[in-house]
Amino acid sequence: MRLTVLGCAGSFPGPESPCSAYLIEAQGFRLLVDFGPGSLSTLQRYAGLHAPDAILLTHLHCDHILDAASYVVVRRYAPDGPYPPLPVYAPSGAPDRLATAYGQDDSNVEDVYQFYGLQPGTFPIGPFTVTVDRVNHPIETYGVRLEHEGRVLCYSSDTAPCDALLRLAQDADVFLCEASYLDGVDNPPDLHLTGREAGETATKAGVGRLLLTHLVAAWGSESHTVASAAGSFTGPLEVVRAGASYDI
Repeated sequence: MRLTVLGCAGSFPGPESPCSAYLIEAQGFRLLVDFGPGSLSTLQRYAGLHAPDAILLTHLHCDHILDAASYVVVRRYAPDGPYPPLPVYAPSGAPDRLATAYGQDDSNVEDVYQFYGLQPGTFPIGPFTVTVDRVNHPIETYGVRLEHEGRVLCYSSDTAPCDALLRLAQDADVFLCEASYLDGVDNPPDLHLTGREAGETATKAGVGRLLLTHLVAAWGSESHTVASAAGSFTGPLEVVRAGASYDI
């Protein structure tokens, strides 16, 4: 598998990155996981406008989905289009949410996307074996485990600590984990992870490598987050950047 980070900023685009969007490739198949604001630009820069073969949206907060609304224009109105419906795996409510964001009068984007409702379990997408489970976030949100030829990538999506995340991350080669909050301050409960909590989850799950994402540049501290994570996870770790790629 190959992971390319198209966007990794938490909650809103940062000065150097769009919001969450990750392209995972294997055997020529490209799965786009989340499609946050600004990532349509980096999709073109690092992969290609028509690169995705399928999309998985982990939850319906704006910072994880809004460029899927912009992408309607690409597939519906391209000079060589319209393109056939693209598979989209997403929580319930995704068709209406994307149609509303796009602003279409009849609230229908199902000529562009073929929707499949997510629920906890395991299923194939292209060459990947995908397992999703509900994690600890205020709306319906799924952490993701992707397996291919014995290698495992786990993506936390947005979550506070929970048992489901531990199960998804168990023995993963790479754990792409959010670390939105700073340690040592009074953070809201049941919403996001700190660097320490990301590191603790990685240690308990026995992952090989920890990639921190979804930091909020405007009021966070990358050095603080990295130090906190390193205090609870002794394996290799780094903060991801837009454009970075990792072979798994």
